Amino acid sequence: MSIVTRFPPSPTGFMHVGNARTALFNYLFARRHGGKFLVRIEDTDRKRHSEEAVKAIFDGLAWMGLEYDGEALSQFARMDRHAEVAKQMVAAGKAYYCYCSPEELDAMREKAKAEGSPTFYDRRWRDRDPSEAPAGVQPVVRIKAPLDGSTTINDVVQGEVTVAHEQLDDFIILRSDGTPTYMLSVVVDDYDMGVTHILRGDDHLNNTFRQKIIYDAMGWHVPIFGHLPLIHGPDGSKFSKRHGAQSVGEYRDLGYLPEALCNYLLRLGWSHGDEEIIPREKAIEWFDLEHIGRSPARFDFAKLESLNAHYIKEASAAHLIDSSRRFFRERHGLELGDLAVSRITQGVEELKNRSKTLIQFADEAAFYARTIPYAFDEKAKAQIAESRPVLEALLEALAKLNDFSAEGVQNICKAVAADLAEGKLGKVAMPLRAAVTGTTVSPSIFEACAILGPEETCARIRFALQQG
Repeated sequence: MSIVTRFPPSPTGFMHVGNARTALFNYLFARRHGGKFLVRIEDTDRKRHSEEAVKAIFDGLAWMGLEYDGEALSQFARMDRHAEVAKQMVAAGKAYYCYCSPEELDAMREKAKAEGSPTFYDRRWRDRDPSEAPAGVQPVVRIKAPLDGSTTINDVVQGEVTVAHEQLDDFIILRSDGTPTYMLSVVVDDYDMGVTHILRGDDHLNNTFRQKIIYDAMGWHVPIFGHLPLIHGPDGSKFSKRHGAQSVGEYRDLGYLPEALCNYLLRLGWSHGDEEIIPREKAIEWFDLEHIGRSPARFDFAKLESLNAHYIKEASAAHLIDSSRRFFRERHGLELGDLAVSRITQGVEELKNRSKTLIQFADEAAFYARTIPYAFDEKAKAQIAESRPVLEALLEALAKLNDFSAEGVQNICKAVAADLAEGKLGKVAMPLRAAVTGTTVSPSIFEACAILGPEETCARIRFALQQG
């Protein structure tokens, strides 16, 4: 059997990390078995439809590196096909027209409530002849749900799950205006797309029993289902805004690498022994359905940050710089030219060790990309004001230095410290850092000066001395 999975988001809001994990699992399962990973936009709810949300979905998939096969499908564009299937079921006696008015349905529900019975539709039109229909009423189409017995789903994650048929109603598959309901559209699309495995959140488990009625009515093969436990917050409650970032876009904006988020989401409900660091190629090789957990997973922000720090350390300089360009621009107003890229690349190893996110990376590396004139923060201004003699001595000595390496700069600083700062290197390194970077926090200032070179380092010290 050729494996076909699908990711069918509704474009009504941001791409939640729970949806992202579902997409990832479907992608990995299809890729491991050489199958297809398809995308369908479930856009039949036109009142809540958002083109911005559609864009966020595709941007999120692209950022995560989840390439899908073929063209993405629009469910809205297939509504005629869905309605056609509903009419086929009516013709085959598997569904029927219901002419109940809203008032009748309300009265039905109130009566059931008063009797303590399920508030299901009472099936009054299930076996009636349409010739009895009242004039001028546009009917809905309802499925004929089984009346006796039960249905068991062999869920590849949850195990055997059984629902008694008395818990299933004759639900609507086609509205009175001729538009299909979600239940019908999903089944028809999954069948027409050749979907073999449906991996989705366990909040859809109850829908599976209703959807199976449609598969059976049409004589279609039922896909294999796997319902994934939901993601909870660190406190065990439903993951919500109060816990922190929820959408894929938010994590991108917070400076996380897609490799880190994907690795984290993979381990959030699936395991491969004690492996924590699982790059994409290994994820495809190892992913299976047997090791998806049944219990909700708790989102651990500290673990995600730790993974992100790991992937930053493993990344190439080019990848980090390209991934963080937006943060240089948005936070510091800097566009990275060739010279800035060269400097950051030379200092990248220490920058990696100091960064858990791309935002931190950009903040730490920004001074390499600045040009005179640049701003000084308040602490840097204070350091410069308090240490003018030290900076003047440094400028004179560095201008004459032949060995402008990190060690050579450090030796000059030690000499100046011996003369003017009671031998305390920090009292020389700190004002040098403030002058050269505009801040009091940076990677090794000796290495930074060596990377900037003698001309730029001395120019920055002169510029600092001209301030106030």
